[in-house]
Amino acid sequence: MFAAPAAIVALGLAAAVLWWSGATLRVDAVALARVTLQPLGGSLVSARAFGPGGARIPLAVSGGRLAPQAPLAPGEQVTVVVVVRRPAWLRWALGSSRTERLTVQTPLPHVSQRWLTVAAHAPLQLRFDEPVDRVSYGTGTGQKVVSAGGRRVVSLGAQAPSGSVEVSSAARPWERLGDPVRITWFPVSRRPVVVVSPAVGRPISPLEPIRLTFSQPVDQAIGAARPHFSTRVPGGWSKPDSRTLVFTPTGFGFPLAGSLHLELPAGLSVTTSTVWQVAGAGFLRLQQLLADAGYLPVSWHPAGASVARQSAAQITAAVSPPAGSFTWRYPNTPPELQRLWIAGQPNPITRGAVMMFEHDHGLAVDGSAGAEVWHALFLDAAAGTKRSDGYSYVYVHRNVPQLLTLWHNGKTVLTSPGNTGVPAAPTQLGTFAVFEHIPVGTMSGTNPDGSHYHDPGIRWISYFHRGEALHAFNRASFGTPQSLGCVELPLASAATVWPYTPIGTLVTIEN
Repeated sequence: MFAAPAAIVALGLAAAVLWWSGATLRVDAVALARVTLQPLGGSLVSARAFGPGGARIPLAVSGGRLAPQAPLAPGEQVTVVVVVRRPAWLRWALGSSRTERLTVQTPLPHVSQRWLTVAAHAPLQLRFDEPVDRVSYGTGTGQKVVSAGGRRVVSLGAQAPSGSVEVSSAARPWERLGDPVRITWFPVSRRPVVVVSPAVGRPISPLEPIRLTFSQPVDQAIGAARPHFSTRVPGGWSKPDSRTLVFTPTGFGFPLAGSLHLELPAGLSVTTSTVWQVAGAGFLRLQQLLADAGYLPVSWHPAGASVARQSAAQITAAVSPPAGSFTWRYPNTPPELQRLWIAGQPNPITRGAVMMFEHDHGLAVDGSAGAEVWHALFLDAAAGTKRSDGYSYVYVHRNVPQLLTLWHNGKTVLTSPGNTGVPAAPTQLGTFAVFEHIPVGTMSGTNPDGSHYHDPGIRWISYFHRGEALHAFNRASFGTPQSLGCVELPLASAATVWPYTPIGTLVTIEN
């Protein structure tokens, strides 16, 4: 009759022993997890953690708290496994050890409001949906870190009256900063306010997106109206969220070195200018592209990988030219020509190459690399188009006997006597590019004595400086000053020179 009470007592003792010999593993407010051992639980043998894919995460154990020794990403799923060794007198009944397993997600804080209205001179305050350890904010390399100390509200101090900033946060000291979130703030206004970025004050990249963030939902702020640029720009508008419009340029983007003007719908309060200066292209990149296309007597060798043919890569290289070096394409390049070359700086060789490129592509020939020249250069680079006619150079010695030398692709094609200008109308010294190239024409003007001349049927004309040209002329002799500034040649010599002197060919006149 006493057996039942004895059994109940025995079961109670067994339950108490089982309870007091337990271990619990749970999420911790400070560490990754916390293990708690009951008085009869024994000792902690090991604590391990594993990230996604089974990667081992080293742990530090202190007071039962398990803290990662390597930074973890916010929102990362981690599995914690602890092994507890039971006291010897319990092992025969309950086993030598006990394993506890817990899957936990590292904290992932979120900003409660991404669009804020801030009164004048008031601090910019961010609110999070859970306590955070620290906050990083800024743009690019100008990041600042603020210690939050486990608060939900973090002040970034007084800022500009309006603006946007990228904000990242971490809930624990052992967490990495999370992905950045754009926060935009607006001044108090009766009208809808729009914040425009990038901020005016620096040249923008031709491919840099233009972002408009509104203090109200877009459809409420501007209705069906849409902003537009004063000039046609390839690209399109997108609406990544209810408050934002983004214009993403495509192709070759905004015109290099141009002025970009964005016109906004009426009724908006704009916090900054909407006129930007687009970054210009580097002169060094102009030379690199002309060399690659076969318009220069030098070759270009990049220090690293060649620039990809896609438009985005070409635009990036134009604004920030890659490093490398130039070498002469021909071993016996005339010293007169070599002295004209300066890498990265304007020089007659580059100007002549631009003129030749413009003529070949049906553009206005002015020797200046404007937007149309760059666009054509990009297209040729994308297609791998190269000029195959070689490189010519003409140099003329004014000292008697006066001689003209035609050089092409490393060889002297012709050396011929010629006539330069008389002392009253001397041929200008210097290096010039051919700007007009005609097989036959009429030459007229004023003689030094004030009389006029009119000579039709002049053959093989290449104008290089004002009214001065290489051309054929019927003279009894050649090699002395006889012209009115031109370089006169025998008919056969002029016929040989003319095909080698298209627009852009350099002509040097020297003593």
